[in-house]
Amino acid sequence: MDKREFDMNRTEHPNRQQHVPWIDLLRVAACFMVVFSHSCDFFVARFDDDRAEFLSGMLWGSAMRACVPLFVMISGVLLLPVRMETGAFYRRRLGRILWPLVVWSLLTPLFYWGYGHAEGEQLGYNIASFPLNFNYTTTPLWYLYMLVGLYLIFPVVSPWIAQASKRELKRFLYLWGFTLFIPYIRVLAPACGYVGNYGHTGIFGECDWNAFGTFYYFSGFLGYAVLACYLNRYPSERPKRTVLWRSTLCFAAGYGLTAGGYWLTQRFYPTDYAYLEVPWFFNGFSVFLMVYGLFTALQTVRSADAKAAGRWNRLAGLTFGIYLCHFFIVQLGYDFVYACVPLPPGLQIPLIAVLVFGVSAGVVRLLRKLPFHRYLIG
Repeated sequence: MDKREFDMNRTEHPNRQQHVPWIDLLRVAACFMVVFSHSCDFFVARFDDDRAEFLSGMLWGSAMRACVPLFVMISGVLLLPVRMETGAFYRRRLGRILWPLVVWSLLTPLFYWGYGHAEGEQLGYNIASFPLNFNYTTTPLWYLYMLVGLYLIFPVVSPWIAQASKRELKRFLYLWGFTLFIPYIRVLAPACGYVGNYGHTGIFGECDWNAFGTFYYFSGFLGYAVLACYLNRYPSERPKRTVLWRSTLCFAAGYGLTAGGYWLTQRFYPTDYAYLEVPWFFNGFSVFLMVYGLFTALQTVRSADAKAAGRWNRLAGLTFGIYLCHFFIVQLGYDFVYACVPLPPGLQIPLIAVLVFGVSAGVVRLLRKLPFHRYLIG
């Protein structure tokens, strides 16, 4: 998800050096959706304490769940199959992720501590624990941990992707598609009387001593990357209007299932966060429908306006930095808007998102002027 990875003029794919205008639009859209999603969190967390705020945050937040899978799909378009030597790929990609991961894992807890936020009281722990995992102050960085894993596996699966036929790719995607229903099976099975083995309710072979069930190796974000590679290699030959109608229906159905599922889950499990996250899982079928709808719709975008394309390209070049710095700015934006702008929560949320995105873009522009900016924003 670094700056050059998503440069539409330099796809860094040896077989495709041409201009890819819709990638910039997709990158900006995904980044704005991430900011928007985090702007909803404060309102969603109100739950039954303030139903208007909860419902506003839930309805807006459900519409933004496609954000992270879209970023993964951009990587799939631009990087799969990897054709450079594995060591060179690792050096080129991992360095641009690991330095920002380290720097922002150290800086962001300091920002919260300096701001006087309650999470800042755990400054020492938050800084010391980042080699193991992210924490509240560095919540968005979970994506970088996962992205490192994707980059490690990309060269391994690339030889197969390069020679795989359309039928073989579809076979993989069908198996991956089944795994999108597994989160729901895990929830429904105990409700239907399944008690598991030895007190563990895992399915398909999962148990206390084995976390790797039958479909483990076909699951996860790798499927989105392969799907993007497939859709880019075999784009729809149907008329644009037909594609857009199908994309719209997919997004609408996915949104309905995601928002409705979250609302129902909160009614039955009002304080169980493990269950509450299930309808919002990035690797769940309802979110997949929204991801597929947005990706295929934006894939049809064509523009002859060179100036507009240039503006999108420049904005897209800021998105990795925006992703890295926005979370603390969201906190500032929420505190300001919630206290000072007397609007309904359904309007406060998009206002926070727009303000935070603009301020974050300005911060990244300033950071790019520093001589060591690559350690900060890739």
